[in-house]
Amino acid sequence: MGPTALCTLALVVVWITHWVYRWRNPRCNGQLPPGSMGLPLVGETIQFFTPTTSSDIPPFIKKRIDRYGPVFRTSLVGQPIIITTDPEFSYFVFQEEGKLFQSWYPATFVEILGKQNMGALHGILHKCLKNMALNLFGPESLKKMLPAVEQAACRNLKRWSSQESVELKEASASMIFDLSAKKLISYNRKESSEDLRDCFAAFIKGLISFPLDIPGTAYHECLQGRKKAMRMLKNQLQKRREKRSEQQSDFFDYVLEELERADTILTEEIALDLMFVLLFASFETTSLAITMATKFLLENPLALKELTEEHEEILRRRENSNSGFTWKEYKSMKFTFQLINETVRMANIAPGIFRKTLEDIKFQGYTIPAGWFVMVCPPAVHMNPAKYKDPLQFNPKRWEGMELTGASKHFMAFGGGMRFCLGTDFAKVQMAVFLHCLVTKYRWKAIKGGEIVRTPGLTFPNGFHVQFSEKNEFQQDQTINCTSDAALKK
Repeated sequence: MGPTALCTLALVVVWITHWVYRWRNPRCNGQLPPGSMGLPLVGETIQFFTPTTSSDIPPFIKKRIDRYGPVFRTSLVGQPIIITTDPEFSYFVFQEEGKLFQSWYPATFVEILGKQNMGALHGILHKCLKNMALNLFGPESLKKMLPAVEQAACRNLKRWSSQESVELKEASASMIFDLSAKKLISYNRKESSEDLRDCFAAFIKGLISFPLDIPGTAYHECLQGRKKAMRMLKNQLQKRREKRSEQQSDFFDYVLEELERADTILTEEIALDLMFVLLFASFETTSLAITMATKFLLENPLALKELTEEHEEILRRRENSNSGFTWKEYKSMKFTFQLINETVRMANIAPGIFRKTLEDIKFQGYTIPAGWFVMVCPPAVHMNPAKYKDPLQFNPKRWEGMELTGASKHFMAFGGGMRFCLGTDFAKVQMAVFLHCLVTKYRWKAIKGGEIVRTPGLTFPNGFHVQFSEKNEFQQDQTINCTSDAALKK
């Protein structure tokens, strides 16, 4: 090897060594929180997404808390990230949204959810979309939706009882999707030539997957599912534009009215991305919460007994036994709300919430550089034994006397700050009404306890098997068999 080649090789080695050193030791105008950046480019992404079936803090997070403390640095999908499990700092991150922090998601998430999705927008545009969503899922709108929510729960439970097998997570997701799609875009699956729900099924399978966009990969199928769903939504919007109704009947009418305003900042692209995210968020997270609540009730007979008594008392107080569920009855459910809080605390449906720093942030002697990303970790807050005695124990009574209308330093199941989940009340209504129909009209038992698979970025039930029977002496043998697709194939 000649001198020139040796010199070139030496320069390459020096450059690589310097690059690796800079990767492991990022520049900072102060002292970075402790931690490891992992391998160049890859970082600690693989370890981060390693699944676990424990209800406790994910092992990736727990190991680093033990080693580095409650706030530490790492690198995920090529980005430097600070992970916080500290309640005070996590709450501070939410409260300083728009000042010191702004919402952020990895590029792969933005590609999947849409570049104009609500989580990626800021300032006046985000405020505009937030007001639009609140118009749809606010208390006044939910009061009007109560009869439809109750009818959907009763109708589906009755239909499931006549089938040989049903998978609870998927079945409840379909139930909620049909209700949400009707509310948002007047979509009726039976009357449509294409199944919008199928598009979201493909989308969900690749939501947390390696971002390799080639045929055959989960990520490719996810993107294809999104493209098909967006095409269907655009066609629906165009049809509505051609045939306008005199009165607002759904969210599309509201969008079209807004688009026609001369001073609007809304675009069709933004409206469609918002529609896509609202449809996805409305059914996926709530169906998971319903599944988890059903599982926890099976494992905790005392909680089931108290919940049943509360809902049977509601029936006894009615002047007309055939009257429908009322908003007053909903607001009276003290134990039900305690149970919902405990369910979402333990389920940790949003395992990680991301923000981006807008300037250097000082915290306990450390500096988080501007442009870095911060991940708030709700499971670490919700499973903190210093706040929650026996945190792995399902105990709805721990919420007795506590009124929660938003996020707190120790409870952030629905996010926090100005981006507190807009669908929180909608999810609670769905859960409360479903549980009311379930405990007053059905019995059920586990035939095979499914595991709950978790990562710091995702939670989903796996193999949850249940049998239900109606509370009717003439139908004691009628059952629902809830089994996963994997189990059916076996």
